Amino acid sequence: MTHILMEFTLQIAIILLVAKIFGELFERMGQSSVLGELIAGMVIGPYALGSIELPFLGKLFPIAETVGEHVSTLPVSSELYVFAQIGAVILLFLVGLETDAKMFMKYGLKALGAAIGGVILPFFLGAWGTVMFGFADSLFDVPAMFMGAIMVATSVGITARVLSDIYKLDTSEGVSILAAAVIDDVLGILVLALVLSMGASGGEVSWGEIGMIATKALGFIAVIILLGYLFAKKLSNFLLKLEGKTYVAVATGLCFLVAALAEQFGLAMIIGAYLAGIILSVTELGHQVEEKLVWAAHIIVPVFFAVMGMLVDFHAMMSALTFGLVITLFAIFGKVVGCGVPAYFSGFNFLGSMRIAFGMLPRGEVALIIAGVGLAAGVINQEIFGVSIMMTVITTLMAPLVLVPLFKNPKSGLKSAAGETVTASIPMIEPAFTWGNTENVLDLFQENLVDVFKAKGYLLLRHESEDRIFELAHEDEKDKIATLRREDKKLTIDCSQAAKDDVEQLVTEAQNKSVSLVSGFSS
Repeated sequence: MTHILMEFTLQIAIILLVAKIFGELFERMGQSSVLGELIAGMVIGPYALGSIELPFLGKLFPIAETVGEHVSTLPVSSELYVFAQIGAVILLFLVGLETDAKMFMKYGLKALGAAIGGVILPFFLGAWGTVMFGFADSLFDVPAMFMGAIMVATSVGITARVLSDIYKLDTSEGVSILAAAVIDDVLGILVLALVLSMGASGGEVSWGEIGMIATKALGFIAVIILLGYLFAKKLSNFLLKLEGKTYVAVATGLCFLVAALAEQFGLAMIIGAYLAGIILSVTELGHQVEEKLVWAAHIIVPVFFAVMGMLVDFHAMMSALTFGLVITLFAIFGKVVGCGVPAYFSGFNFLGSMRIAFGMLPRGEVALIIAGVGLAAGVINQEIFGVSIMMTVITTLMAPLVLVPLFKNPKSGLKSAAGETVTASIPMIEPAFTWGNTENVLDLFQENLVDVFKAKGYLLLRHESEDRIFELAHEDEKDKIATLRREDKKLTIDCSQAAKDDVEQLVTEAQNKSVSLVSGFSS
């Protein structure tokens, strides 16, 4: 046990050092650090440098051949893989905490079309491609349907990290991607259950078993949301009264509990963690936990992405190169068209539709796990497994490369805001009071200004805490848009012409509210 612990500790040390260096390099090149962490894992993994015999240390990342008494379908040790998955759970919990729950509910229905399209078209293309290259006789053969199931997968963890890095989680497209990914996970579980059921029964479908899986998954989501609605705020008030930072540990424990239950009810653990985060996001507890837990995420989450890179077997990828390239093109086309077209007809413009489509592109660890299940069950061969890896690697690496430029475009992704170029700019706000230094005055004033905007019916689309930027849009009147920006101890407000009257009124309200607070402090 001591030897296993020593090896595991050394592996974590190497992963963190290399992953953070690669992540920093990619950030300096204007890309997401996720891309660097994934490539770092591919470089030091068991199929690359990790297999080299080193003096005194041996192989840093030897290929795992067994897990307990069973043959391993993954090349890394069970200890390392479990640690990485805990990182994924923490990541999605934080993503849920950062998500605007009102926007999630608002765009959840729009996300339904993108999720369904992102399941049907990739599934058909995956099955058809497998038949086209002679690996199955018909679309209903188990190998063809299993490839379709692999194509359906979406790795919400990778997209969520990219959106978080560029402060786009709270945009209408960001929320839609995450909502669609949750729905996609449920549909993907049903597709996988269908294929495994056919494989176990020699091609026959057990619709009763599939119906039971669907009922359990959907019922679990409904129960968790209901419990959150009834008890989240009461729980928040209770935990915040505890001494020290006990509430952080308890809230994280609840996240792990919901994640484990999600897995038990047929969903992925990361979906349970995301739901737990969304439920707490509307409470003061959620804001406090997010602020404290983010530092732990900087340590454990890079391990998750590096380990995903370690799963890449370059030899398996090369064994069926042509088939792999075609399937990869089908995988890209399937998500871009399958998710992008429904998004376009649900209120997003072309730019917004492309953001959603490419946000749903990475297959990541989800596809690798499904492929491993198929290989272990004997329903796919090594060639199909290698093709799955190639498709997964390319789509996973491609998503951050495309997403970042798409989101850096300042134009709105909503049709209703398209063409909105006229703005009414208020260069500088002079609060009608003084209290302490200018920083304190503007901090208080900006906080109150955001609050009165929300009370007026505006939704927070984007919040960049480091740059102190708030982007808001009216819930019902889409042409009313405003951006609050702090620059050199000045508060600048840019707004659409339609929102100008609201801004002038709300600035006065925020000043009055701030004056009242300052008077209270002074007394």
